[in-house]
Amino acid sequence: MSESLFSPGIDPPSPTLAARLRELADYLAAPKAGRLTEEQRALSLGIARRMVAEVAARLDPSVDPAALWNEWLGGGLPSATRLAGICFARAEEHRWREQSAQRGSPPPLLADPAAANDEGPAVEDALPDLDRAYLAVQIADRRRFDALGNPAIAIADLDSEIFRTLLLDIAAWRLAEVSKDAKRAAALGDAVRAATERQAKESGIEDAGGAYYAALGADATDAAAAAIARHDWPVLIALAAAAHRRSYDGMALALLTAESAALPSLFAPLRLDNMALAPIEASLAMLPARAVGSADDMKSYDADRAR
Repeated sequence: MSESLFSPGIDPPSPTLAARLRELADYLAAPKAGRLTEEQRALSLGIARRMVAEVAARLDPSVDPAALWNEWLGGGLPSATRLAGICFARAEEHRWREQSAQRGSPPPLLADPAAANDEGPAVEDALPDLDRAYLAVQIADRRRFDALGNPAIAIADLDSEIFRTLLLDIAAWRLAEVSKDAKRAAALGDAVRAATERQAKESGIEDAGGAYYAALGADATDAAAAAIARHDWPVLIALAAAAHRRSYDGMALALLTAESAALPSLFAPLRLDNMALAPIEASLAMLPARAVGSADDMKSYDADRAR
């Protein structure tokens, strides 16, 4: 069963973004309390699980991700409030994209993350600069899925502080396992430093979007309008994030929870007119159980993300 399938007969979720994020944070802190709808639980928890497993592998490939996750699932995830926002943003974006794909032909994706990593540079060398920048956004987006096509958060897309906090939480859990082995315990500190340095050198969809936006220059408006026409939401979000100089996940959440009247201001830096924005408004209106956010909600989200 797909993680994003909506199950009928369940209680409708709370309508506001602030309430939805509080619910998800509470759920991540106590997963067995059972507060979220089935769809929210499956998507958000799946994204969190894949993120924890990938960060754990960066710290120590010998970590048993299933044991780690099961223990945290029973006792609650550390830093649940900070993780709730990014997991919710990724889950809502995925729901939106799936809905669009069901109503038309989605933009093409590379076959798998390994193909994106292995074939990308060879393909890029033969492309003009602008096409290469666009391809980089597509490759970065493909890395935001696992091998089975489930939504994930790429390590490169994680805020550095969130990544380090999660690393330290996993290291603390691992230390309890290997505390009797002084050598392995001491190596954890070095592993945290190495993983932090590696992540700092990586670039994700936010960086790729910024480079594409810079390469487009005055043509960014036309590129954004074209992305809307083909429902290429990752490219649109990446361009808007670059234009606003904000994080990709923050821009995605602002868009996905925006009232119709707020859309023109969200895309003002891209100079999109109301006719160009109409397909976004129509698509968002069809997204079931969509949370509605406010400026204060987004300030709280940004504060939790940076805390």
